[in-house]
Amino acid sequence: MKKKWIPVVIAGALAVTALSACGKKDDGGSAGSGGGGGDLTIGVAIYKFDDTFMTGVRNAISDAANGLAKVDIVDSQNSQPTQNDKVDLFVSKKYNAMAINPVDRTAAGVIIDKAKSANIPVVFFNREPLADDMKKWDKVYYVGAKAEQSGTMEGELLVDYWKAHPEADKNKDGKIQYIMLTGEPGHQDATLRTKFSVQAIEDAGIQVEKLAEDTAMWDRVKAQDKMATFLSAHGDKIEAVLANNDDMALGAIEALKAAGYFKDNKFMPVVGVDATAPALQALSDGTLLGTVLNDAKNQGGATLKLAVALAKGETPSKDNTGFDITDGKYIWVPYKKITKDNMNDAK
Repeated sequence: MKKKWIPVVIAGALAVTALSACGKKDDGGSAGSGGGGGDLTIGVAIYKFDDTFMTGVRNAISDAANGLAKVDIVDSQNSQPTQNDKVDLFVSKKYNAMAINPVDRTAAGVIIDKAKSANIPVVFFNREPLADDMKKWDKVYYVGAKAEQSGTMEGELLVDYWKAHPEADKNKDGKIQYIMLTGEPGHQDATLRTKFSVQAIEDAGIQVEKLAEDTAMWDRVKAQDKMATFLSAHGDKIEAVLANNDDMALGAIEALKAAGYFKDNKFMPVVGVDATAPALQALSDGTLLGTVLNDAKNQGGATLKLAVALAKGETPSKDNTGFDITDGKYIWVPYKKITKDNMNDAK
């Protein structure tokens, strides 16, 4: 009896352990199945960590995750193959949802296929996938802002200045001779901000003449180099600078400073987009004319809350994300014009 009793006890213990393990797996939730807030893990991939605006979004995601989910935030190093590898890692770890800031928006379809195969909901943010890719699966969402709105506001900032300062028309020809610094080629924000900023000026009844346009890839140093080249070529003919983001606007300002601007009443209107902390400092200093608040805090918060709702298996709504869902797929965070007079609105 004694020899038989020991195996029976061991077998019973093993059975209890197995049942407990099964129960624990169900409670924790498998990938895409949801679970309690403390049990959720969201994989977040940023296109590159050293982008000023995306740093703000990344920090907002981390802050919003407190008490809701664990976040694994990784740097894609501006490489789509690297980002694809990070997505594969999220899938292998069976995370509950993914939030992706794509390096290449046209590559979103591949990420969606990976997510769908693993049944892991995916939220894209800041770089909008193609419409056809967004339709691939009902667990694909996007958080961002309407780039055309930011372009329009950027143009309006310059219009307001032009109308209030007749001396801005240096050659008195009734036209704004301008420089355009664009972001990454093919990026929807770069394309739309470029188009709609100029359109807003023309819609206000002001003629424009583009002296030069080139990409500075959202980068401050590249923009400084480009602006220095434009100044060498066009000099005092330049009457305004439009930049697709603040980092490029700040780079242009550095080149303008080197050329003698922003002292002795020599001013150049420069406008950007994002309302980053360095841009707000430039507003305070009087070197940046205006910027457009690209709301990093709310974009990050909306991304995280949307991913959590999906991870729990909930249908996203204003009740569980705090934001309106447009067309069943999109959260749009509005822009706002920022000048020195209302810069506290961007803090």
